[in-house]
Amino acid sequence: MTWIQAVVGGALIGSAAVLLMVFSGRIAGISGILASVLSPAVRAEPWRLAFLAGLVVAPPLVTFGLGLGPLPSPSGSLPLLAVAGLLVGLGAGFGGGCTSGHGVCGLARLSRRSVVATGTFMATAFVTVFVVRHVL
Repeated sequence: MTWIQAVVGGALIGSAAVLLMVFSGRIAGISGILASVLSPAVRAEPWRLAFLAGLVVAPPLVTFGLGLGPLPSPSGSLPLLAVAGLLVGLGAGFGGGCTSGHGVCGLARLSRRSVVATGTFMATAFVTVFVVRHVL
């Protein structure tokens, strides 16, 4: 990943969060948006499907549109990535939100709860990387 991809990606994430808040009054919490789309009890609103589609489609469009070469590929095995994704989903459920809801939107709103949640996410990530790289 280049710094250009990081800047463009961050700007797109921030812009999407702001636009969602301005036009619908909703927070861009990806875990909540995804959970509502996957829930049989909730009618999937078109904006939720469009938001999720944008998460999948935007990276290749921006990367190839700016001529930045191939998309980065995952460095772990697919089963490991699937287990990691499930654990992140469980953590988002237990924590009452995800990194986008707390880290992007909550911190921007100066939410104390989001500061604690984001600090917990980051500390857990630091410990996990240390253990995987130096202990296992």
